[in-house]
Amino acid sequence: MTIGSSLRFAADALRGHRLRTILSIAGLAVGIAAVIALTALGEGARRYVTREFTALGTNLVIVLPGKIETTGAMPFGGTPRDLTLDDATAIGRLPLIARVAPISMGTETVRLEGRSRSAPVLGTTAEFLQVRQLGMGTGRFLSPGDIEQGGTEVVLGAKVANELCGSESPLGRVVRIGDWRFRVVGVMTSHGRSLGVFDMDDLVIVPVQTGMTMLNRHSLFRVIVEVRSYRDLSAARHDILQLMKTRHRAEDVTAITQDAVLTSFGSILGALTMALAGIASISLAVAGVGIMNVMLVSVTERRAEIGLLKALGAQQSQILRVFLAEAVLLSVAGGLAGMTVGYAAVLAFDQYFPTFPAAPPMWAVAAAATLSIVVGVVFGVWPARRAMRLEPVAALSRR
Repeated sequence: MTIGSSLRFAADALRGHRLRTILSIAGLAVGIAAVIALTALGEGARRYVTREFTALGTNLVIVLPGKIETTGAMPFGGTPRDLTLDDATAIGRLPLIARVAPISMGTETVRLEGRSRSAPVLGTTAEFLQVRQLGMGTGRFLSPGDIEQGGTEVVLGAKVANELCGSESPLGRVVRIGDWRFRVVGVMTSHGRSLGVFDMDDLVIVPVQTGMTMLNRHSLFRVIVEVRSYRDLSAARHDILQLMKTRHRAEDVTAITQDAVLTSFGSILGALTMALAGIASISLAVAGVGIMNVMLVSVTERRAEIGLLKALGAQQSQILRVFLAEAVLLSVAGGLAGMTVGYAAVLAFDQYFPTFPAAPPMWAVAAAATLSIVVGVVFGVWPARRAMRLEPVAALSRR
């Protein structure tokens, strides 16, 4: 009996018990579809975070006031000394630094001709636009110049501009932020949320010195530093920390490179994807047990057929091959159906959530296809061996 004959024989046997075959295929398909769908969500989360961080810029070092350490007891952080505009200016003079954007943050009420709303106020400089790779909808960004000079210019986020002015242009109009009067010089393009948390459309942006005075801030929220080259990130971080240590006479700032944060997120989300794949694979084991049960029933029902084959001279290896082929056909059919359903589910998810790049990684697809076949072989061995060992006379007598 050739391999082709074994496959045809097994296919005929499966067609003879269609309901049982469909249920076995469905059980395996659910497991494969779960692996595809869950790993697609995990991979989508990793891609989303990577895309969001890349949108912030690729050569960034973020400097925060306070040295965060971990000792044998518990994590703690502190701010022995403020992070000032002079510190930001000094960082900008380092040879590896391209641009520096100091940031102060607070919340104030913004008013324009009877309309008002509370909005986050971000104080920064003209370099912020390029450091964060943002775009202007209308008008211009803050004027370049001495960061300690201040000024009364304001740039509105797209949502703030729409809620205060509607369809009218806010350019040149005077808005009140708290007790201060500012002239609108520009409106940002719509950027949405940064990392799903920070809404760039909901900001009002003012000169950093003015922002610190208005909000009564003595320390910067952080300083975003753009390095000239990606390969200089580590060296630039070291230079910044040494400079701050010299200026403050203590290690009292934290400098985080963007690639380090991205690597950490990537590792965490990669582990999450693997965990989701492992959880989904449990259903494959359950489906394998189902295949084994189907094959055991098939062996019991076809004892006379097995006895006749052996009486006609079929070898044990040929009997084994027939039943293994039946198990493999079940697993292959279940695997194909599961991958089809899994991909369909991912495509449907992408239609409803287009900003979330869900896509199953190739290793998960390959692993699911391999597992479907392995499940069929592993759980088909015992029933196949049981059929192989039947004695012809006992099998024909159905004893």
